Amino acid sequence: MFNLANFNKSYDDFFGEKQYELGQYELAYWPRIADISDWNEQNNGNTSLLYSIGAAATIGAMGLWWVWSSRPSAKKMVPLVDPESQTRELPDGSRVCKYLKTDALMRFTHADAKTIYEGVRRGAHVSKNGPMLGFRNRQRDGEPYEWLSYGDALHRSALLARAIRSLGLSVGQQCFVGIFVKNRLEWVLVEQAVYAFNNVLVPLYETLGADASVYIVNQANIELVFCDTVAKVDGLLERKSACPSLKYIVLMASAYDELTESTRDIAAQHGVKLFSFDNFERMGLHDEVASLSDVPPSPDDLATICYTSGTTGVPKGVLLTHGNIIADCTALGYFKNTQLNHNDVMFSFLPLAHMFERVMQTAVYCEGGSVGFFRGDIRLLADDIKTLRPTVLPVVPRVLNRIYDKVLVEANKSVFTRLLFDAAVGLKTRELNNWIVRNNSLLDQIVFKKVREGLGGRVKLMITGSAPLSETVLTFMRCATGAVVCEGYGQTECVAAATITIEGDPVPGHVGVPVPCCAVKLIDVPELNYFATHGAGEVCVKGPNVFRGYYKMAEQTAETLDTDGWLHTGDIGRWTEQGTLKIVDRKKHIFKLAQGEYVAPEKIELIYMRSKFVAQCFVHGESLKTCLVAVVVPDFDVLPEAAKKQLGIEAGKTMEELCRNKQVKAMVMEDIHEVGKKAGLFSFEQAKDIHLYAELFTVENDLLTPTMKSKRPQLKAHFKDELCKMYEQLD
Repeated sequence: MFNLANFNKSYDDFFGEKQYELGQYELAYWPRIADISDWNEQNNGNTSLLYSIGAAATIGAMGLWWVWSSRPSAKKMVPLVDPESQTRELPDGSRVCKYLKTDALMRFTHADAKTIYEGVRRGAHVSKNGPMLGFRNRQRDGEPYEWLSYGDALHRSALLARAIRSLGLSVGQQCFVGIFVKNRLEWVLVEQAVYAFNNVLVPLYETLGADASVYIVNQANIELVFCDTVAKVDGLLERKSACPSLKYIVLMASAYDELTESTRDIAAQHGVKLFSFDNFERMGLHDEVASLSDVPPSPDDLATICYTSGTTGVPKGVLLTHGNIIADCTALGYFKNTQLNHNDVMFSFLPLAHMFERVMQTAVYCEGGSVGFFRGDIRLLADDIKTLRPTVLPVVPRVLNRIYDKVLVEANKSVFTRLLFDAAVGLKTRELNNWIVRNNSLLDQIVFKKVREGLGGRVKLMITGSAPLSETVLTFMRCATGAVVCEGYGQTECVAAATITIEGDPVPGHVGVPVPCCAVKLIDVPELNYFATHGAGEVCVKGPNVFRGYYKMAEQTAETLDTDGWLHTGDIGRWTEQGTLKIVDRKKHIFKLAQGEYVAPEKIELIYMRSKFVAQCFVHGESLKTCLVAVVVPDFDVLPEAAKKQLGIEAGKTMEELCRNKQVKAMVMEDIHEVGKKAGLFSFEQAKDIHLYAELFTVENDLLTPTMKSKRPQLKAHFKDELCKMYEQLD
């Protein structure tokens, strides 16, 4: 007779449910099988069927284990440093990665690529004029990527650089050029054109809002802006009276033909000259500018002003030099087994207006690699990536969460598929724990093949950043892709990365070690009971990747960048026993409850998002209250099915109806409390009431920043009535 207790014991013996201590709480390293007793109740107590399935699963698991254990031995990845001691302390109390053999921080990877200008030319040389920029027809699926070589890209950027001169714009650091364009090859051509005469590039992006764009054009005194849609041109012209410096707009050729007579007339009335991109490029052939020689930048010259949205206030212009950006590229030097080279292809869909994407592309160009762009439509993303078949993929947690959710929905369609999923993740996790990273095992071919093929089938390196990633999702992506999946931490003020997990490190829940160009230290935050002597405090960064300051904002610069050159990030961090950094929360987000307990809401939100029901979460508390409440956006794929199976709610209900259902709310609340309990949350850290909300937090509804971080003041204002109602009911 099949015995449930023996089955669970066999399950643990075969697949090794292992617990890892991560800071203040424990985390199950991989998902345990669904509770069989719950399954039995849902199937009207049909225990004989349950036992049959359990016995079959046990036998199948034993067979799978036999195949697995008799496989050819897999090659272990050699860790960059000792995994149990990854950083060392400098005399000033800061830490660097043990990979650095001296206390000197790295400024560049290659002596012949100390600026972005030099980096692209190095790429042209090492690739022997290989493909640089890839694009597809914007209308049709199924067509292959077309490629622009390094030589052709440099030639076209040279023409654009001279066309800019033909407008009378000055050579050097006083000329700021705006770019209001989605990712496409012309973005890179314009960037290289700007650097050819040591000008400064200033990206604009829609999600900052129209008022912010006008503010940037004014503050940077921008005369020339490149655009890709008529709507953006119209938006700038509508506000022309508020930005008097604007004189020239260059519009992508495909959009230029869509200009209306009304737009042309308004531009003429305001004295703004409009050019198509193609015609503007040809202006670089004019005799008076064609013979001009480049005036290349130096490492200390400004490359870009990257405006950060932040969660409050006006945008701040972060001043970044060529040396800053090249220094941050040294982070890719940690990847020895997946080292970038001229054969690598990167997929570009994260906004080039953000420095994470810019750094990744710069690093690829310095090695002579290629970058293929998506068609600008997120709905076509899947086809683009499968067609390009990239080897390098920068991503953000939101994308990985969606992949995981889709796979989980499929896995939960039957007991067998869930058993297979759990077993596969467990076995692959065992390999990860032994520093084996591969995609050619039996399980890779049977269970994870579709995930890998969905990303093109060739990805060797994925780097995620900009927001925290669930440990469960991170481990799953490492298992499913067979790629090196690393998590980075940083902010625009240090270009992008300040820390990154080392290649092959299987332990989630931390953001790795300082990148080669910087040191990291923690400083006391006594008002929150964080002390550096206890390995916790505000994260500070110093090195050649740290910004010069905020443009025309001396007071804000002094608040962020101290006189010794330390960037104060405003994040609370903790050193782990292995010498890696763990981010606890934003300093300004931590608050004290009425009973005196400190709460880090973002930590709790990240834990709650491990629940299969939760897509997004906002945890709120007040100093005069003794408990927390939360707004939860449910997973739209998971909730309807769960409501039907677990609660007997008929199919066809809208998300709004489900969110108003008290049974559904109780089901979600029970699950997040269980997830929180398993993660080691204290009782005061658990939300005592929740409000289910049937709409995602987005940039468009002003609840997220362009880098997908929660706008907490806006969330608090948006849900003011719901938060008050929850507290009233609790009181």
